[in-house]
Amino acid sequence: MVLVDTNVLLDLVTDDPNWSDWSLARLEEASLAGPVLINDIVYAETSIRYARMEDLDAMLTEAIIEIVPTPRSALFLAGKAFQRYRAAGGSRTGVLPDFFIGAHAAVEGLPLLTRDAGRYRTYFPTVELIAPSD
Repeated sequence: MVLVDTNVLLDLVTDDPNWSDWSLARLEEASLAGPVLINDIVYAETSIRYARMEDLDAMLTEAIIEIVPTPRSALFLAGKAFQRYRAAGGSRTGVLPDFFIGAHAAVEGLPLLTRDAGRYRTYFPTVELIAPSD
């Protein structure tokens, strides 16, 4: 099983010229190893690229990606990690979803497929990351 970060899905949806090939190849590899999952946060973030819920659901069905709920223990861990981030001087807005996604992967012991590994490495060091080489 692999949890997928929003940026990987958006690479495909937007046909990103720099990242779509990498993201597609990693998703294909992940699907060969077992179920490919997103959580409700990734679903919400990805929905910004769709006018209709049915279209997003169709894309996920075609890609054989399952939606799983974020465990409550992950929600709590996300809040605590975000609190550490803010205490360390983090002030960038719009980062809280990354903490929900990272905490979900940490609590469930899932590898995380992402292009944005930095924050996950810092705040969720136990999570196995599938990410581009630094």
